[in-house]
Amino acid sequence: MLKFISSLLLILCGISIQAQESDTIIVPPKVERYGIRVGADLSKIARTLYDSDYQGLELVADYRLTKKYFLAGELGNENKTTDDDQVNFTTKGTYFKVGFDYNAHENWLDLENIISIGLRYGVSSFSQQLNSYEIYNPNPYFGAVPDTQLGKNYGGLSAQWIEVVAGVKTRVFDNFFVGFSVRANRLVSNQTPGEFDNLYIPGFNRTYDGDFGVGFNYTVTYFIPVYKKKIAVAK
Repeated sequence: MLKFISSLLLILCGISIQAQESDTIIVPPKVERYGIRVGADLSKIARTLYDSDYQGLELVADYRLTKKYFLAGELGNENKTTDDDQVNFTTKGTYFKVGFDYNAHENWLDLENIISIGLRYGVSSFSQQLNSYEIYNPNPYFGAVPDTQLGKNYGGLSAQWIEVVAGVKTRVFDNFFVGFSVRANRLVSNQTPGEFDNLYIPGFNRTYDGDFGVGFNYTVTYFIPVYKKKIAVAK
């Protein structure tokens, strides 16, 4: 009887140990890729095709520094004719922006999507050509004042600004990403022609109340892996 009880206890212990071993889940480490992402703003390319008064191209890039932070920047060129109520002018120039993005999204498995908030410092070098203007007539009783044709060019202008950026990027297949961002700008310095204000600045877009601006972009980018990191996953 004692021998039987001892054998039964040994069998039960063996079953218990096997059950505990079967409950142990081995989770492989998560592999995170680090590298550079390059692409272009499709909204400016599309606008160039349908808007005869606009030509523009913006290249975008970011580099993953840490798990959450990305070094980011944009480089572009714009040529835009603005026909305002009393002035018609053409703006030509180049710009660049540099800053960072913080990814607030927690990806799982091998996802690499981004929901980001970031900051940029922008610099633009441009010229303004005053095509025509209309003198404001507070008393139109005597008829409208005709436009004055000028074609005068003001070169060597510049502007600098700070830009707050919020956006998303999603991997659609392989290493290709599509993204969208909105921007709020605040001018730090603004060199004007003297005879009129800069109503449009390349990279900054239209100015509102003299110092503020808004913008957006829609990008397609390609990710180039540089190296990988293995991150331990909690069991």
